[in-house]
Amino acid sequence: MKIFETQRLILRELKIEDISSLFQILNDKDTMSYYPSTYDISGVTKWIEKNMNSYRENGFGLWAVLLKKNNQFIGQCGISLQNINGKIVPEIGYHINKNFWNNGYATESAKACLEFGFKNLRLDEIFIHTYIKNIASQRIAEKIGMTKLYEYEKLLIAHNVKWNHVVYSKKC
Repeated sequence: MKIFETQRLILRELKIEDISSLFQILNDKDTMSYYPSTYDISGVTKWIEKNMNSYRENGFGLWAVLLKKNNQFIGQCGISLQNINGKIVPEIGYHINKNFWNNGYATESAKACLEFGFKNLRLDEIFIHTYIKNIASQRIAEKIGMTKLYEYEKLLIAHNVKWNHVVYSKKC
């Protein structure tokens, strides 16, 4: 189901048929360099199922990002509920296939998700948080008008590691 369009992109709900396209992204060491590990096919399946559940429960989640000109799957972007420093908040997340980096697709889709969150979901505040070394992600947050709030040490329970993260937000 299509959620919305931007000038160059279509965002729609992820579906099980997206497994191989999303696997190319979430299993790529470069794309996932700011995560403790990549995802195997089972992890990608669970990722999609988690988002499908979020669509039903919350009315939002991470959505497939497609090029409007040819309907090609190039990534995902959307809003999910995340634990940021002990508080569950709406957060914009994104992963774009590295073959499409440096074209502004992450920024374009993140900005559209921010606008969708305020206008359609009536959220009061939306966040982005990322690993402190992920400068590209921080730049996206700044480009879409978010303000840096603080840094904190995030416990990544599944991997039993703590990584410093930076938190950005924007209020409606």
